[in-house]
Amino acid sequence: MKHILQFTILLSFSLILFSCGNADDDVSFDINDRELGLGEEPDDCLGFGENELLLSIQDEFTTLPGKVSILFRVSDLMGNPISGLSADQFSIYEQGRNDDCFNSISSSESFARISPNSQVFNNNTLLVLDLSNSVLEGSLDELKAATTSFINNVMPSPGSESYRMAIYWFDGEDELHLLNPLTSSAAELTASVDGITADISNDPSTDLYGAVIKSTNIAADLLAENAEVINAASVVLFTDGTDQASRYRESDALRAVEEADRNISFFTIGLGAEIDTEVLTEIGKTASVFASNSQELENTFNEISQRVEEQAGSYYLFEYCTPKRDGSGESNLVIQLAHNGLQGAVQTKFSANGFTGGCE
Repeated sequence: MKHILQFTILLSFSLILFSCGNADDDVSFDINDRELGLGEEPDDCLGFGENELLLSIQDEFTTLPGKVSILFRVSDLMGNPISGLSADQFSIYEQGRNDDCFNSISSSESFARISPNSQVFNNNTLLVLDLSNSVLEGSLDELKAATTSFINNVMPSPGSESYRMAIYWFDGEDELHLLNPLTSSAAELTASVDGITADISNDPSTDLYGAVIKSTNIAADLLAENAEVINAASVVLFTDGTDQASRYRESDALRAVEEADRNISFFTIGLGAEIDTEVLTEIGKTASVFASNSQELENTFNEISQRVEEQAGSYYLFEYCTPKRDGSGESNLVIQLAHNGLQGAVQTKFSANGFTGGCE
């Protein structure tokens, strides 16, 4: 009896450990799992502690006579983008080959700044519209008005080649129809939306999962479009129903979203009572909004437009003039951010090869 009791206690303890281990796995956030991009966690000698904000390095380069440029994205630990930051919120630390730890570099003396990132960063938005029969017959006018408002909110004025949008639509066919190719012209996009008519579709069904998979593939292709420029993409999908065509599996659509590159954001807008809010929330893993009727559409589109703007605005080109000079070898660099009582930092390296005094 004693042995049985000991075995029962041991088994129970093992099950508790196993259960706790699984629970930890479910909620774990591995900060080294690509969250810092090309960077790494700062050296312990700085004593910063755990990151509360994430600076994910996308690209880095130097320019003579002494400028260091780092393109990174800023988010919180939940992946929410943080936009509107200024250079004075960042601190710079360098470690040369003769330094035991890092030395603070004055932001004012090094002319630290947030520079326009258009030369190294492109932002692409794919607006994907459900034009199945229920939309065309019941809410087309409201959808056109909401889409026009979305375009005007998201697209910068004047237009910039680094910010582009394309519009696609789907019905029941096994095709993601192109309404307007990528363009930086808001006027071109709104004219295309204005030209949508009730007879545009030949298939009244809804191939929602096919639209998700195809738009994700298009976004992935955009990321690899130009090796000299970092590309980010936002997929914004609107629907008023569930997948009816059954051409693709729900699991395949959700897997496409889950496994997509971190520089692809997903937003969903749902309309009416026939939508599956749980599925749309999984597809719109960055943000999802729902309208109970067509009169609410413009407000929901505007809400998502703010999130899309924040996503694009969370990429920063941080530049400063380093005191390191030619011959000093490779140096370590840490950039720390302080924002709303939270801090985050990332470490990388640069070479001062050819550097002289001054900075342009």
